[in-house]
Amino acid sequence: MTQREALPLSDISVVELGNIVSAPFASLLLADLGADVVKVERPGSGDIMRNAGESGEAVVNAFNRNKRSIALDLQSDRGRTAYHDLAEAADVVIENLGPGVADRLGIGYDDLSELNAGLVYLSIKGFQPGPYGDRPGMDMVAEAMSGLAAMTGRPGDGPVRVGTSIADIGSALYGVIGVLTALRERERTGEGQFVDATLFESAAQWMGYWATYADMTGHDHPPLGSSHPAFSLYDVFETDESDRWVFVGVTTDRHWPAFCEAVDRPDLLADERFETPASRLDHKSELTEAAAEELADWNREDLVDALLDAGIPAAPVNEPSELLEDDHLRETGMLVDFEGDHGGERKRLRTVKTPLSGDRIETEQRLDAPRLGEHSRDVLSEFGYDDADIDSLLEDGVIELPDER
Repeated sequence: MTQREALPLSDISVVELGNIVSAPFASLLLADLGADVVKVERPGSGDIMRNAGESGEAVVNAFNRNKRSIALDLQSDRGRTAYHDLAEAADVVIENLGPGVADRLGIGYDDLSELNAGLVYLSIKGFQPGPYGDRPGMDMVAEAMSGLAAMTGRPGDGPVRVGTSIADIGSALYGVIGVLTALRERERTGEGQFVDATLFESAAQWMGYWATYADMTGHDHPPLGSSHPAFSLYDVFETDESDRWVFVGVTTDRHWPAFCEAVDRPDLLADERFETPASRLDHKSELTEAAAEELADWNREDLVDALLDAGIPAAPVNEPSELLEDDHLRETGMLVDFEGDHGGERKRLRTVKTPLSGDRIETEQRLDAPRLGEHSRDVLSEFGYDDADIDSLLEDGVIELPDER
């Protein structure tokens, strides 16, 4: 048994026609669980993020591990025929092209399902069909329209984008739930189906309780910063190290006296303004100011240790780079090494793999992030194309290999 065959989705084949984050992330989740994922890219440029600077390279490297890349010209008849061959044998197709693009190319669900009745086809778009259905979708569009951006940041500072492509990633998660549901349903019926996942509706559901809040109260809640409307002393605080912060979450009656003891501030415990959860909320700004003044003199690690020893939720506010040295991620096997592109060269890199596990569920890092078209010859050979066919496709520019660009 090969490394991939031991994984739970090793019998699933996926064709991904994706760019940027949403579709690549969806197929990554399946790939980490063992699915054979072939990423179809445009010859010459590939995934848009391949040419989007260092942050773009990071997206390509982190979210396209465990995949094979074929560079295929879908504007050409021969390229579309090759794509049809891939889809005809696939269990799943995932794409996040613009509205109507796949259908215009002749590679949408209607076209492919005629070739493969069992195909599960995941299409990730900005919006479900409806008044917004033809609008282009982007992560920040979804954050803005869902109310997420309005709730992010601090009051008076204006809306803020979340520090990762959260709506893209969320739509991918919903999409994978849909794919797994459709695969399960296919076991009973033998039929595939179209699965629709979208950025706006994903983010809108996450904002559902804030929509309900507005419905109940007749007004919107202001942005939260790092605080919480139901608790006082639930925020981030700067320590004695410049720009080093700690989150503190005092949420219960037990936490409050434990906090005062941990930071040696019995005067706060004796202050009538902070005696009950309700009074602490009433005097939230004064309590937050007093805590900020006290905690500014603490070393970050000492403060986290003291609070955790007292049973109080607390955490250092880490930079992303600190994840790479995180003992917990390392010891739980969540950090994986792979090879990717940086500045035209191959480099050993690290990232965090899909966090799914169970008695018979695991994820695995197997393949490096592919160069554009790296597996074009291998993939087509698996589908019955002989060397002469492949050489002809190369000569006509329908496919591409890295060393022939």
